[in-house]
Amino acid sequence: MFDTMTMTKIVGAVCSTLLVYLLGGWAAETIYHSGGGHGDEHAQAYSITVEGDDADGDVVVDEGPAFEEIYAMADATEGEGLWRNCRSCHALEAGQNGTGPYLYGVVGRTVDTAEGYSYSGALELVVDVWTPESLNQFLENPKGFAPGTAMGYNGMRKIEDRANLIAYLDSIDD
Repeated sequence: MFDTMTMTKIVGAVCSTLLVYLLGGWAAETIYHSGGGHGDEHAQAYSITVEGDDADGDVVVDEGPAFEEIYAMADATEGEGLWRNCRSCHALEAGQNGTGPYLYGVVGRTVDTAEGYSYSGALELVVDVWTPESLNQFLENPKGFAPGTAMGYNGMRKIEDRANLIAYLDSIDD
């Protein structure tokens, strides 16, 4: 039904169509985003003064309630459900390390002291003891909190989830 020449024409047509789309995308990117590459900061052309604006122009952002308030209302049973993100690398039994150290008794424990686990050393430079506040900061963005850490997790974005998980971890030890 199809010979080699017909198949060659079909493949050529598909490839040339993709090439036209790629070149069109490149041309549109060049036209509409001229003046720099990706991520360049552009200076603001003008600013509008608003009555009651701060003198220095800083915008005050309401960050919501403090972590201590959210942690006081945390639910350990919900944190148990969030544990599934951690259990692929960590264990809850003391002395049972996986890819990461065991987390039994982690809340209040000195950093880098899980028996039988070799740490990267990046955490010791940032924090001494795993308090709920330091765990919150670490779980939000591990690489940002402790640059050089071996933990490959991208972080837990919702502060309520972090508080619930920390409450669960705090409830499993003595």
